[in-house]
Amino acid sequence: MNDSRIDLLAKNIIDYSVELKKGENVLIEVSGLEIPLVRALIKKTYEIGAVPFINIVNHTLQRELLKGMSQEQAEGMARWDVARMKEMQAYVGIRAGENVNELADIPSEKMKLYMSYYSKPVHSEQRVKHTRWCVLRYPNPSMAQLAEMSTEGFETFYFDVCNLNYSKMSKAMDPLKEYMEKAEMVKITGPGTELEFSIKGMPAIKCDGKMNIPDGELFTAPVKESVNGKITYNTPAVYQGFTFDNIMFEFKNGKIIDAKANNTKKINEILDTDEGARYIGEFAFGFNPFILKPMKDTLFDEKIDGSFHLTPGSAYDECDNGNKSAVHWDLVCIQRPDYGGGEIYFDGELIRKDGNFLPSKLQGLNADNLK
Repeated sequence: MNDSRIDLLAKNIIDYSVELKKGENVLIEVSGLEIPLVRALIKKTYEIGAVPFINIVNHTLQRELLKGMSQEQAEGMARWDVARMKEMQAYVGIRAGENVNELADIPSEKMKLYMSYYSKPVHSEQRVKHTRWCVLRYPNPSMAQLAEMSTEGFETFYFDVCNLNYSKMSKAMDPLKEYMEKAEMVKITGPGTELEFSIKGMPAIKCDGKMNIPDGELFTAPVKESVNGKITYNTPAVYQGFTFDNIMFEFKNGKIIDAKANNTKKINEILDTDEGARYIGEFAFGFNPFILKPMKDTLFDEKIDGSFHLTPGSAYDECDNGNKSAVHWDLVCIQRPDYGGGEIYFDGELIRKDGNFLPSKLQGLNADNLK
């Protein structure tokens, strides 16, 4: 693989995404053995006088661990890893591995234990709140298969997406941020979708290559009990190793009162994880110009050009609507004409139609202007 592309990505992560400084500690956690990028990150960390720490996760071994996991075990693991995370000023998570479905057959009660007693305290409560963090994927044959591309073709796509000029994109987001923070009511229409909710008083947060790579979204959160209507998602979503498709939610006063999918029983088990899992914690626009189709990887799919996502589960602290949950599941709907089209209105004004922003101030976020 072209070393210069990897070196540029490592530089962007350390200098721009987590803004690592001399004397700081960074935990580099890799799922799989993606050696070239980890080596480049270590070198770049040492170059600026910071200190790298490494953790390697193997999904095959993690699967065996989860099959017999107890609450006490999950809490014990969390104590160790929270203590380590408290020593870090920055975190880089590289999510790869050979099989995206490795955890598909773990019983839902075991995944619930892991999410509630390990993932929530380590990541949601410590890492997200107290470190400068960046999570990304890394190109490998497994990801290329998901994207239905050759490995070489996927690598080219990956680096186009991940080494995008995020500074330019960030400036183009400012008018949309202003629009969102002035808006009160949002209406979304499209095939199988007729939905309304309020975002009055909620901040809008730019995602411009700081915490995720690839990036390219701007999010807020609905007023918790304001969501009413129906949404049909047209993008498959992998959760806990299972691929869900044809997801439909019906809302009443913010709560998902009906949920269907290709596995209706399993999706309702996820939504029953806790009380907050049936409420929405995030609403976001996606507009990365290089990401055009789903590849069953949330980090990519939630940034698809012409998409939005509406997320069951916990809200982020930066845009807190009061909803808390062990779940945060970004589910994506693409509104470009090739996916059925659709409209998004703010207070009755048509903001985006068929994936394109219409107001002149927002057109800098349309694909032709971002590439």
